[in-house]
Amino acid sequence: MNIKEIREKSSDDLKKTMDEMKVELFDLRFARATGSIENPMRIRELKKSIARILTVLHEREAKEG
Repeated sequence: MNIKEIREKSSDDLKKTMDEMKVELFDLRFARATGSIENPMRIRELKKSIARILTVLHEREAKEG
């Protein structure tokens, strides 16, 4: 997910998306530990997307407050 897509979504949608990504990240970490992961780069992509979402959410909070 790129930054343009993230900025277009509402804060509630971003929080929901972030929760879904965290669940997927947990599952991928578990798969990596058991050695059954198919795409290890997906972990990196998810971590970066979560960080981008958090950045946008913090920017919005700072702007409001």
